[in-house]
Amino acid sequence: MESILLVGGKGTRLRPLTINTPKPMLPVAGVPFTEHQIALAREAGITRIALGTSYRAEVFSDYFGDGQQFGVELDYRVEDEPLGTGGAIRNAADALTCGPDDPVVVFNGDVLTGLDIGALVGAWREADADVAIYLTRVEDPRAFGLVPTVGDRVTAFLEKPQTPEEIVTDQINAGCYIFRRSVIDQIPADRPVSVERETFPGLLEAGRTVVGWVDPGYWLDLGTPLAFARGSADIVLGKVHSPALPGEPGESLIATGAQVDGTVAGGTSVGCDAVVGAGSEVSGSVIFDGAQIGRDCVIEDSIVGAGATIGDGCSLHSAVIADGARIGTGNELLEGVRVWPDVTLQDCAVRFSSDQ
Repeated sequence: MESILLVGGKGTRLRPLTINTPKPMLPVAGVPFTEHQIALAREAGITRIALGTSYRAEVFSDYFGDGQQFGVELDYRVEDEPLGTGGAIRNAADALTCGPDDPVVVFNGDVLTGLDIGALVGAWREADADVAIYLTRVEDPRAFGLVPTVGDRVTAFLEKPQTPEEIVTDQINAGCYIFRRSVIDQIPADRPVSVERETFPGLLEAGRTVVGWVDPGYWLDLGTPLAFARGSADIVLGKVHSPALPGEPGESLIATGAQVDGTVAGGTSVGCDAVVGAGSEVSGSVIFDGAQIGRDCVIEDSIVGAGATIGDGCSLHSAVIADGARIGTGNELLEGVRVWPDVTLQDCAVRFSSDQ
């Protein structure tokens, strides 16, 4: 099978982490998130992947090359201008080699999932469908696109409903699709296209077969810092499977060259050459390569960027510290605080929160 992996987004919700690095290349459980997705695709029998890139496209090719090291064949298709999901799929399709009736697996580059890809392909084959869409159920669907079904047949696409009357289902588009190759070729080229607002509704209007596959397993949109840290921790803990996880699941993942004198748990990953000082307690967090955590710190559900420094006695709770930033001794950073690259907060023992 062949696949398209959409990794062109700028990741604005994850700023400042994405100022220097594309969102799909940020380290999640020890490796770039795209590596997890490629490994899952390979495990499902996918042998060729077209990466649809845009922002900092060279970062992907520099890391993955032709894909041989990762067990797949990779090709790259760059968007010079934003094309939307449908346009990005059509742009990347030029790299495909399969026939018009063959399945093409399409992934969004920011979704962590325990989806059984083979089962989704099986549903597509059994229904002789034009498109099969991976669906998941959420408690609050207002931020997502709703996809009601009758049986397995999709009946509508409802974008981000707000009123109770508009919320007709808790099923949402979960960001993975099986396309018949010929359907991709019919998407208009060289202009922005939304699959949710144009491609999928157009297929329904034309009487084409679009099926929904509801999977009750793990699903998480990694688009926000808190979700990013949680997703990384869940892979380390083994709550969601990834064949790209370095080593076995456990309470923590410690990379080569890291020095940990404190306590790390809750799925924390500590990058290469990072330091966690004595007496510090780190839980559910992502510590990037070369970060320095001082003594007697408490860090929970947070992200500390590459080369950042956290002074002695600091507390971080759901905070984001970007690459090269320096947090002085005794400061406390609470929910939602984001510190930009190379910014310094002095040794003044101040409490910061996102509403300040």
